[in-house]
Amino acid sequence: MKIGIVGCAGRMGRMLVQAVINTDGAELACGSEMAASPFVGHDAGVVAGEEPTGVKIITDPDQLFAGCDVVIDFTIPAATLGHAKLAAKHNTNLIIGTTGLSNDDQAIIAQCAKSTTIIQAPNMSLGVNVAFAVTEKIASMLNDDWDIEVVEMHHKHKIDAPSGTALGLGRAAAAGRGVNLDDVADKVRDGNTGARTKGDIGFATLRGGDVVGEHTVVFAIEGERFEITHKASSRVIFARGAVHGALWSDGKPAGLFDMQDVLGLKE
Repeated sequence: MKIGIVGCAGRMGRMLVQAVINTDGAELACGSEMAASPFVGHDAGVVAGEEPTGVKIITDPDQLFAGCDVVIDFTIPAATLGHAKLAAKHNTNLIIGTTGLSNDDQAIIAQCAKSTTIIQAPNMSLGVNVAFAVTEKIASMLNDDWDIEVVEMHHKHKIDAPSGTALGLGRAAAAGRGVNLDDVADKVRDGNTGARTKGDIGFATLRGGDVVGEHTVVFAIEGERFEITHKASSRVIFARGAVHGALWSDGKPAGLFDMQDVLGLKE
C-alpha cells in the first residue's frame, strides 16, 4: 500500500517513516510538514535516519492525500479534522493516532468515515489494545463494589491529560459495566473531596521526565486488589501498530474502526 505520513519530520513522524520503510507490503509514498519546517524539500527517509527514498517532504496535505492509499496522522486535533475531511474528499484511508479530540471533533470524524475507511485509536500499541479488551472483560465480571482507578504517567512535554490511552481504558471499564464514562468519571480530586462515590471510575495523572507511557487499571475492594499494567519503553510500538492498521485497512468498507477491529478482538 502507498502510505503517507503527515508531520513526517517530527519525533513520531520519523518513527512512522522508519516503520513503513521496514514493513513488507508498505511503501512510503509521501510525507508532509508545515511550511515553516526546515525539513521541507528534504528526503523523508534521510530525515528519519534511513537510506534515501526519493520521497521529498512537501507542505500541501491535499497533494499528500491525493497520492496515497492510506495516510497516518499523529498530529493535533485541529490538523486531524482537516485531514479527515481530505481523506473523505479523496477516498483515502486514514489512521488516526491523535489524542485530545472533543466530542464535537469526534462527530466530524464520524461524518467523514461515511465516505472512507478511518481507523482511530487512543493508542496504536497492540499490547495496549489487548489491555483495553481485558479491562472491559474484567469490569463486566465484577459489580460496582469494586472500585476502578486508572493511573497513567507520561513525559513532561505531554499536553493533554488524562492521556487518550487512560481515557480509552476508562471507556473500556465503563463499557464492561454498561455505563457511560462521562457519567462516572472522576478526573480531578483536590481538597476535601469526601468519600469516593460508589461506581465512579477515577483517574490519576503523573507527568515527568521522559516516560513514554505507563498505564495501570486498578480494581480494588476491601481485602484485595489486582492491577493490569502496560509499560511502553519506546514509541516504536505506536508506529508499528499504526502501520499494521494501515495494511489492514486495504479493501475495507467506509466506516469508523478501531484497533480492536484490526486485532479481531470484537469477534
